[in-house]
Amino acid sequence: MQEVGSVQALFISSKALSTPVEKEQIHLDHKGILEDKHYGSTPERTVLITSLESYLMTQKKLGVRMPYGYLGENLLIDYNPYKLPLGSRLKIGSTTLEITQNCTLCNHLAQLDKRIPKLLKEDRGIFAKVVESGTIALKDTIKIL
Repeated sequence: MQEVGSVQALFISSKALSTPVEKEQIHLDHKGILEDKHYGSTPERTVLITSLESYLMTQKKLGVRMPYGYLGENLLIDYNPYKLPLGSRLKIGSTTLEITQNCTLCNHLAQLDKRIPKLLKEDRGIFAKVVESGTIALKDTIKIL
């Protein structure tokens, strides 16, 4: 296992709120993130992982500062996993995740600035499924299996 980074922020989506809810830790099983509004919906897309680099890129290239969570991520990490091959597995906390696909762009990203979707077309994040249930907390290390 190669340690590559750590968790910088954790978020869940709530049916009751339009903005993401920041958490100290999240609990995951094969259906996704417990408490998240997407729990149990699409197992291949239950966890969205985004790199800090996406936020830095938007700030540097567009001069736009987005609040963390704006990209819809569940995990914000200080490592860029976007070029890892599909099927790669990450050990984070007591959980094992498997990368399933690149994240698609959503129209809401253009609300802050219409240039954001084009800039982040390949750099918004990656989806993963839960292979091993467990807990992920802030500052947990990320290891590539």
